[in-house]
Amino acid sequence: MVTRHMDQPLVSVIIPAYNGEAYLAEAIESIRRQNYHPLEIIIVDDGSTDGTAQIATSFKGEVRYAYQPNSGGPAAGRNRGLKMARGNVIGFLDQDDLWSENKLELQLECMANDPALEIVLGRTQIMRLTGFVEGKPKFEFFSEPLTNVLLGSALFKKRVFDKVGLFDETLPISDDLDWFMRARERNVSMVVLEQVTLFYRLHQHNAIHNTLARDHDFIRALKKSLDRRRQQGDGTVASVPRFSDFDISIVKGGKKHTD
Repeated sequence: MVTRHMDQPLVSVIIPAYNGEAYLAEAIESIRRQNYHPLEIIIVDDGSTDGTAQIATSFKGEVRYAYQPNSGGPAAGRNRGLKMARGNVIGFLDQDDLWSENKLELQLECMANDPALEIVLGRTQIMRLTGFVEGKPKFEFFSEPLTNVLLGSALFKKRVFDKVGLFDETLPISDDLDWFMRARERNVSMVVLEQVTLFYRLHQHNAIHNTLARDHDFIRALKKSLDRRRQQGDGTVASVPRFSDFDISIVKGGKKHTD
């Protein structure tokens, strides 16, 4: 449990949702289990036609809900959520994923110990759908935890979005990769913890299964980064820090310990 102090920052958690009735309630519950205050949960419904709105609004007094016409990807919902957010610390979660129970405890402690940090990431544990038990989906661990640019694994100081900008709404799938590339180009201060902070759940409706669109957006995001870096100098492409450069082995007792 996070120790509570009067000066604890308000954390705003943004969930972009589209036809998410199957998993949305579990995602919200994983945020509520953080047992942290003050906290606001913002759900931006991107034109859902199922029971997403009913689930979101059933958490009375705990969720701020907004509806918008479908935009074709989560970036517009994330951007609207950022504009609505009142907190100085921002978290993201996709409608079908889960936060680890100690995510906020780990990452807020890291931020408190180093006020210059703007982003604290953790590892991602991939899970895959293996079937249903009494009508409820069953997920099992798949592969070892990994470091990835999934927004749900991170916690952000809100001020970093003034530096890096909002999400690119022309990238339906790789808006997160594009954003992290821009953050690295601007030398944003970040670390990656060894602990798992996100459970990414694979199932038949993940956008990642659209391999043609995924690969197209991935290449576009990388090209955008190469073009920006080429324009900054003499035509050569400047390098950006590798994510391994941000790794720290563990945060224990309020101190960073590295190998």
